[in-house]
Amino acid sequence: MFEITKNLCESVIEQELLNRHWQDEVYLAEACKERFIVSSEIPELIMEEISMAGLGEFSQGYSVERREPEIHTILFTLEGGGCLTTRHGIQQIQSNTVTVLPQGMPFRFELGEQPYWKMAWILLPPVSKWRQIEGSLQRVEQTHLCESVWSLLNLTHQEIQGRTTFRQLLLSELTRVMLGSTDVHPSNASMRVHSVFNQVEAQLHLPWTVKEIAKRSFLSEEQLNRISKQLYDQSPSQRLIRLRMEKALDLLHHRDWSITMIAHRLGYPDPYNFTHRFRKRYGMSPRDYRKNKL
Repeated sequence: MFEITKNLCESVIEQELLNRHWQDEVYLAEACKERFIVSSEIPELIMEEISMAGLGEFSQGYSVERREPEIHTILFTLEGGGCLTTRHGIQQIQSNTVTVLPQGMPFRFELGEQPYWKMAWILLPPVSKWRQIEGSLQRVEQTHLCESVWSLLNLTHQEIQGRTTFRQLLLSELTRVMLGSTDVHPSNASMRVHSVFNQVEAQLHLPWTVKEIAKRSFLSEEQLNRISKQLYDQSPSQRLIRLRMEKALDLLHHRDWSITMIAHRLGYPDPYNFTHRFRKRYGMSPRDYRKNKL
């Protein structure tokens, strides 16, 4: 975190911020440039549970203030930077940082001493997929992922009216990056397990095993099994299969994706294994589901 040094008593600053009258407002000077990525143009955002995103290059004047936001706000700063004000203090937002602003907490970010701010912003709904953000601190942290996020969003914006499959691949990769960049390193076992399963959901194409999930959760397989049943009423392997099968239902809506493509995307190198799992869960093959249900 990057704190600003003030010639004021720290307690006085804190008191001023606690008593601040927060409001909802946005200001952009004429020189500001901003591109929006919304679900009406990129419907795949809904599948990835992203409310909205944007790419901005701000100069001369820019500020956003929220009193009680209902969604999470994430900023990736590539160049320049700004200033973040919360109830707990004032921080500089510098280049190569991610700013995490969970729902329900007031904030204001704006151009500060820096004359220019190039950043990507993403708004996330308060759903289980992004639970790792809920209740975490408002914070600014160093990250090496800013260029990746900007590139993925920029390519997605270019695919408006373009290729559905390519947009889905881009946003899937963005989700994977987001889950890594907003990880708050939870200290208790239940939060660790939930965080790892968020990673699993973002990378279903990988050959996940219960052993690997337990390793990433810093737990034994027995402990993982117990906590998984407490959290999801399922064993780890059952949870993994459910995540893959639920995603399969979504992907089958994209008729330009073959069954083999979907199987590989969900971590089944053998399409027949995927078909067997799908039939066991839903009582029909993926091909029959696509034919009869969609």
